Amino acid sequence: MTLAWTTLLLSFLLAAAACQAMQPPLRQPRLDGRIVGGVETTIEEYPYQISLQRSYHMCGGSLIGERVVLTAAHCVDSSTTFSAKVRIGSTRKETGGVLVPIKRVHRHPKYNSQIIDYDFAVLELEQYNATSITQAFVQLPEQNDDIDDGTLVTISGWGNTQNWEESDVILRAVIVPKVNQTQCNEAYTGSITDRMLCAGLREGGKDACQGDSGGPLVAQGKLWGVVSWGYGCARPEYPGVYSRVASVRDWIASVSGI
Repeated sequence: MTLAWTTLLLSFLLAAAACQAMQPPLRQPRLDGRIVGGVETTIEEYPYQISLQRSYHMCGGSLIGERVVLTAAHCVDSSTTFSAKVRIGSTRKETGGVLVPIKRVHRHPKYNSQIIDYDFAVLELEQYNATSITQAFVQLPEQNDDIDDGTLVTISGWGNTQNWEESDVILRAVIVPKVNQTQCNEAYTGSITDRMLCAGLREGGKDACQGDSGGPLVAQGKLWGVVSWGYGCARPEYPGVYSRVASVRDWIASVSGI
């Protein structure tokens, strides 16, 4: 290859690389989360918190009634009944409490994995001895009920913390405000449906974002949201997106009796 051709090819490659660098990054929804910017806590503080596990922690969830868990649809599939269990009553995700088999999985029939809509699943658990563990059931809102923008909500879980000094072995929690639905929809360019709610700080730094999916978003003693998705974790201008429990309250009642 002549020097002229080599120079021309090099110029072309450099130009292509520069052009590529100028392109905005693809913004893909992240289906799982981590407690970022939170603090260590205990199961006594959040006795409804559970860990959905195979041989490892996969997702969070909430006890909403006797042997009934609410989690995210993207955390489960048809094989979950046979291969997964739920750890209840432990501050640590890998030990303690009781590990309970799953009897039946109800994924919301309208769950859409493409846009992560109707991201809900109800798990029926097998019998277990609850007398020796810490547990409680979190209350649910009424159908189509809501909380005001700016309301402080609490998210908890065992997800990655993005900080090597902060262990994800111990349950963690973070408090952030609920974000206005219109503002959140603008941030996510029209991707927010009526089955979703948003929470987070405009400046970022605190969020639920791997391993926290399916976990609880609680305010005023009620479970308003299920950790669902977002663009990155704790990023400025992109609040976390949660499945809005009040939007499917009637469905939860129909499959769980609660």
